[in-house]
Amino acid sequence: MKKNTLILGIESSCDETAASIVKNGNEIISSVVASQIESHKRFGGVVPEIASRHHVEQITLVIEEALKQANVTMDDLDGVAVTEGPGLVGALLIGVNAAKTLAFMHNLPLVGVHHIAGHIYANRFETEFKFPLLSLVVSGGHTELVLMKADNEFEIIGETRDDAAGEAYDKVARTLGLAYPGGVQIDKLAKDGEDTFHFPRAMMDDGSFDFSFSGLKSSFINTLHNLRQRGEEPDPNDMAASFQASVVDVLVSKTIRAAKEYDVKQLLLAGGVAANQGLRERLIQEVKLELPDTELIIPPLSLCGDNAAMIAAAGTVSFLQGKRSNYDMNANPGLLLEDI
Repeated sequence: MKKNTLILGIESSCDETAASIVKNGNEIISSVVASQIESHKRFGGVVPEIASRHHVEQITLVIEEALKQANVTMDDLDGVAVTEGPGLVGALLIGVNAAKTLAFMHNLPLVGVHHIAGHIYANRFETEFKFPLLSLVVSGGHTELVLMKADNEFEIIGETRDDAAGEAYDKVARTLGLAYPGGVQIDKLAKDGEDTFHFPRAMMDDGSFDFSFSGLKSSFINTLHNLRQRGEEPDPNDMAASFQASVVDVLVSKTIRAAKEYDVKQLLLAGGVAANQGLRERLIQEVKLELPDTELIIPPLSLCGDNAAMIAAAGTVSFLQGKRSNYDMNANPGLLLEDI
């Protein structure tokens, strides 16, 4: 094997079509992302059929551009890593079939990657992992606390019982009339608001590491509707700040407690909501106060959203462990993190 390992990563699980070339699992040589936000904005969320059509149009282009930017050819690569699941089945199929075709044509090893493993391994571009570590994964479809005692060993010690945090963000943003993606808009408004509504902090002190945001979402929507029925229009900044304060309080409180209980060396933030400034700032503050001996790792904003560099990073770990996928690999929208 060559001294340097070059992996092509492909991501198409939702509404970004992405390709990336990564060296040794921790150095991005190129990263290309074709976003579909403008196409889905008018619908207030991702439309699966539209997402799949865009992936068909973009997949070849982003792969060619990633190779071009990296100044490499398929013959220079050691393998192809692709998001196998979870995600939208039609969207996943585009990336999986593209990866299988390239691997077959160029006789390259094929590695299927779990989407959330990719988000976690996005932090490898910041520093090497030290185990045991704990990752707070927060995205539109996932809110989980994941314990890792070794590479590619995932134990979910806490997860949402209903809405994911990012999903709740988008739903309350829609109620306020904000454009998709709503999480970004709520975060911006929250900076200029105060927690005047004191929404519930569900399950914060129940002793578990699980989360629930459905009640918070309902409380927000009901409060807004009741005010408007009385002819009042609340300050959107205060509404956003109050909602975000509830989410961040619960996420950070449970994460800090879990990190203490499992005595982890590193605490990672991962997923699309990792870009939330309120969450990032609060986590930095609390880790400094409560976990002075624990290293906090937060990925750059460019690696919080869906991208292929993170898939290549996670794929490199699997590749070096000797894991390979067969050509009968299919899109797996229900793929479990602990089963990979």
